[in-house]
Amino acid sequence: MTEQKEATRRVGSELLHRLEKFTEKIETLEGPADLSEVLTVRKVKLDLKPRPFNAAEVRAIRDRLRVSQGVFAEFLGVSASTVQDWEQGVNPPRGPVCRIMEEMLRDPVQWHRRIRELSTVTAD
Repeated sequence: MTEQKEATRRVGSELLHRLEKFTEKIETLEGPADLSEVLTVRKVKLDLKPRPFNAAEVRAIRDRLRVSQGVFAEFLGVSASTVQDWEQGVNPPRGPVCRIMEEMLRDPVQWHRRIRELSTVTAD
């Protein structure tokens, strides 16, 4: 038997052994409430709702990135007029774009670098 096949066999045997032990333990439980004796049960609650941004904050983020409204808009996948509306307080940004701006606040240098990597400057 090759070395790889032997290693696979050992892993398979170990998995079977552990599954048998797990099954034996599950069978001794009296009900679902006892599962915490066998399993690590956790509930994870995430606050994933992005925070709102006002006009001044949008402008401040764009200024920190040192990009025009057009470049900022293109990077975020919106129109330049949408960014203009955000910065004038006409309509606030919503949804995923707020999450992206939260991340931009956390590390503006990285986001500035990323925008520059994606930019192509031409002389028109």
